[in-house]
Amino acid sequence: MTTLRAGLIGAHISRTRLPRALELMCDAAKISLEFELIDTANRPDFQFDACVDAVRNSGWTGVTVTHPFKPQAAFYAGAGMVDDVAHLRSANTLVFGKDICGHNTDYTGFLSMWRAIMGDAAPGKVAMAGAGGVAQALGPALQALGCAHLSIWDSQPDRAAQLCQTLGPNCSIAEPAHATSAATGLVNATPLGMAEYPGNAFSSDGLGSQTWAFDAVYTPPETRFLRDATAAGLKTISGFELFKHMAVRSFEAYTDLKPDEGMIDQLDALRPMEVGV
Repeated sequence: MTTLRAGLIGAHISRTRLPRALELMCDAAKISLEFELIDTANRPDFQFDACVDAVRNSGWTGVTVTHPFKPQAAFYAGAGMVDDVAHLRSANTLVFGKDICGHNTDYTGFLSMWRAIMGDAAPGKVAMAGAGGVAQALGPALQALGCAHLSIWDSQPDRAAQLCQTLGPNCSIAEPAHATSAATGLVNATPLGMAEYPGNAFSSDGLGSQTWAFDAVYTPPETRFLRDATAAGLKTISGFELFKHMAVRSFEAYTDLKPDEGMIDQLDALRPMEVGV
């Protein structure tokens, strides 16, 4: 039996559903899975490149990367970023072999998630909180879907400026309240809403004129932001929907196999039960 040896690198990852999602897909494909969590929280001396070198040299198939190492993962992959995401500055999946391949299944997963839920609808004008690793994938994905304009802000202004420069004239740095009021859709691309990062990137007072809201946080799947957006009448999309599509794309990257058509629905069983505060 073929064995998939992989893991997840990131901070505060104990609640991740990725190992179980990969296990379901591996079981269906008759593949054995060995998966290890490498939680970097409270490890100020953690060296990302050295860790990836070590697991690659030990024979792993690859490794998945989450907050806060996605930009470093893309840098590590270098020219090995696969064609459809070569324009991105972040990666969340590194597949080893003779050469290393960098994937961004946040990007490909968001595209397939949007089309599954929203069909051919364009995103309209979007206000996005955050310009870090996941934003580096969501911004280009929104543009690929025909976003009319993308307004961004971040706790690190230089990071927002760099992302806007990458995305071009269709993107601008914005003041949150103004961008929110002018937007068709809202995106939380910050960690705010996770159990370890309580809070809300959007003021509830500014919600109601928009059409839709998406939160990249998936644990919990119902964040305070999404509850406020639902109460204001917006169509809401949980980060868990992105997680399902991301997990399928990650399995495909690791194995070069496509899961059964119904796998997305089967992954619903992994939805976390926590409620955001």
